[in-house]
Amino acid sequence: MLGIIDATTYKEEIKDITLGRSMAAIPFAGRYRLIDFVLSNMVNSGIESVAIFPKYQYRSLMDHLGSGKQWDLNRKRDGLFFFPSPHLHDEYDEFGSFRQFSDHIDYFLRSRQKYAVITNSYTVANIDFQKVLDYHIEMNCDITEVCQSGKSLQIYVLKTELLMDLMNNSTNSSLRTLHDVVNAPEQFTICQYEHKEYAAVIDSIEKYFKHSLEMLKPEIFNALFLKERPILTKVKDEPPTRYGKNSKVNRAFIANGCIIEGHVENSIIFRGVHIGKGTVVKNSIIMQKTQVGEGCRIENAILDKDAKIGSNIQLLGEANYPNVIHKGTVQGALMNS
Repeated sequence: MLGIIDATTYKEEIKDITLGRSMAAIPFAGRYRLIDFVLSNMVNSGIESVAIFPKYQYRSLMDHLGSGKQWDLNRKRDGLFFFPSPHLHDEYDEFGSFRQFSDHIDYFLRSRQKYAVITNSYTVANIDFQKVLDYHIEMNCDITEVCQSGKSLQIYVLKTELLMDLMNNSTNSSLRTLHDVVNAPEQFTICQYEHKEYAAVIDSIEKYFKHSLEMLKPEIFNALFLKERPILTKVKDEPPTRYGKNSKVNRAFIANGCIIEGHVENSIIFRGVHIGKGTVVKNSIIMQKTQVGEGCRIENAILDKDAKIGSNIQLLGEANYPNVIHKGTVQGALMNS
């Protein structure tokens, strides 16, 4: 199979954490990016040629992926390909834009793989695409859509030849995305492959917050992170996290390189975060290199990368409406320093 990751999607519902980054590059679960899950699924399924189609704000995504070495995709034949869209002046395309693919038709013409798996970049799951392909062939389908409880995970398997036909005909057809094709079943045989394990489509702030904190549940974590099918990511070397004498941690992910002097409960702390003395962090997500001063109370909040919070600040949200602090924000006493 070819691996095709459509990273063009923009969602207004998650814009507070896509300032300066694409949805594919959103940090998740303390050390990963959202794209790591579908990309690792592809590699674990034996896919050796993966093409990523981004559109906007993809610098951080390129920095994260690099040559694909962490996923064993820095190879002489096949490997990792990056195909930005030349149509930056257009509106955001919907998922699976055939025009985006056809702009780089040479990649498909030169490929030798008979089948292709097409995914979005923000579905968190651990799926064996080889099993999906086996089902696709056994059922003699034109297109197989991966679903969970009848709801699409926006993952599709089809013949590469059929994909190229759809791309070539899209300019004279109303079928411009795979979503369009699946919803016009009279033209093709559409099958649904039921994924029975954990999966989450992260396309809003509420879903990001909910599914991030779900990772703290052992049964969900163990269903997603499997030893035989590891989720791979770019490794960042940091010293071990240092805990102060009066620090307290309960039910939390804390990455390396942090300094924890306060209390952390039911939260996810990314690498290089500093939490000051007397500060209480509860039900929150704090991303890379954020600094939180002393005596603060952070609850039901998302603090994006490189935020700086002064002392004695309260940032309170609700479970279904978290308080989001944008990347690089400076709040409190630090603003006047």
